[in-house]
Amino acid sequence: MLIDSHCHLEYKGLVEDQQGVLSRARGAGVGGFLSISTRKREWEQVISTASRETDVWASVGIHPHEADEHADLGESALLAAAAHPRVIAIGETGLDYYYDHSDRQTQQALFRRHIAAARAAQLPLIVHTRDAEDDTAAIMAEEMEKGAYPALIHCFTASADFARKMLELGVTISLSGIVTFKNARDLQAIAAQVPEDRLLVETDAPFLAPVPHRGRVCEPSFVADTARFVASLRGVEPEILAERTTHNFARLFTKANL
Repeated sequence: MLIDSHCHLEYKGLVEDQQGVLSRARGAGVGGFLSISTRKREWEQVISTASRETDVWASVGIHPHEADEHADLGESALLAAAAHPRVIAIGETGLDYYYDHSDRQTQQALFRRHIAAARAAQLPLIVHTRDAEDDTAAIMAEEMEKGAYPALIHCFTASADFARKMLELGVTISLSGIVTFKNARDLQAIAAQVPEDRLLVETDAPFLAPVPHRGRVCEPSFVADTARFVASLRGVEPEILAERTTHNFARLFTKANL
């Protein structure tokens, strides 16, 4: 069984045929889905789907792109939403300096509030980082000194040095379809070396469809293609990679009760 540890089931491209999307994924051996929110107005939707589908769980968080619109969102709002039994994670949150859709200081302040909520709830923090390695690493390390919190870097595309820093902090690394791209040689080298107990796979659907689906709307079923590719990089059978990543998901997202 595989778990898609990061998908957006309420986004255009998936929500119009959500039942078909889930059915195709289940047929491909995907036994669980973590549906991610990026704005407060999405929280009710992701929780509703997770409440209806026994193999779907939800996260609550604010993407760094949306930080300016949620500058006043407090830790208490995150904790209140995270109390729902189908919410198993805080995020996605983090820093994105590539697009700078939101003020960087606002992104950082909101990121720290998400970390505080993850620490208080002892739920995993789902981190998005792009062109912001130094600040992401610094904030996560500073906050870890205040008190440990579980975390993962989703859709990992950063440097080997950043991977090392995250692993030293006890953070999990999740790989998306980007790892299958021909120009992702550096990422493939990192993927081959991540400790087996700190590795997850995801789609980030409807984005980033892996080879051989490039150019299509990404679906959670495609996590099987990413998993096969990562298994080949690591020299293990796909079934072993699926077993290990599912075990890692269950250990990290304890509230899922897998």
